[in-house]
Amino acid sequence: MTLNFREQGEGPPLIILHGLFGSLENWAHIAQQLSENFKVFTLDQRNHGSSPHSPDMNFPVLARDVSEFLKEHHIQRAHILGHSLGGKAAMEFALSECANVDRLVVVDMAPRGYPRRHDEIFQALLALRLEAFRTRAEVEQALAGDIPDLAVRRFLLKGLAQDEPGRFRWRFNLPVLFQRYGELTEAVAGGRVCDRPALFIRGGESDYVRHEDLPLIRKFFPHAEIATIESASHWVHAEQPEKFLDQTRKFLCGNF
Repeated sequence: MTLNFREQGEGPPLIILHGLFGSLENWAHIAQQLSENFKVFTLDQRNHGSSPHSPDMNFPVLARDVSEFLKEHHIQRAHILGHSLGGKAAMEFALSECANVDRLVVVDMAPRGYPRRHDEIFQALLALRLEAFRTRAEVEQALAGDIPDLAVRRFLLKGLAQDEPGRFRWRFNLPVLFQRYGELTEAVAGGRVCDRPALFIRGGESDYVRHEDLPLIRKFFPHAEIATIESASHWVHAEQPEKFLDQTRKFLCGNF
């Protein structure tokens, strides 16, 4: 699968993988800042953004997409950074192709399985009849009852596109993501280890990476470091971008 991507900067290659319902646009500011030190490739993962849609959606498939991307761009080894869904994909890739990883950064995600946290969001989005709306404000208002968090609504609306005739559509493949959601909550495959340097950055106000997850993290990634950014929830890079950049840049440059 040929993924949509954006390339900027010069230096060692760095691949950035976004989370569920997201796109490479979510990482525009961070990518621009990191491009001062690295050649940054922000990817739209399959079924997201402007990348192709597919009925296949699980972590081995997402990891294989990264592998194919590196081969297409003649990249032998790269830093890999992933958030949430992208963090699981990054871990899966590192465990399956450790030799192709320079350093790994996982943002607010552990290798364990997770409960289904997003069913209410899926149901709210699936219930919308997008053909009935004429403005983005109307769509946002329609979602307000089921998704009261304004920040979450506006994050989702970044995935809303409007075609020439004025009709709205989701850039992400909503039916397939919902159908495959159970697979996207699963743990990474066991029985493998990646001994490359790894940094797990968690939000101090998030419960995605708990203290009891640390032994499992180090089982898969024995050289993992853990960094907590206070006053941040699951969207660490969006809520505390400067602190996130400081931690990430130091680690990737070998100064952590």
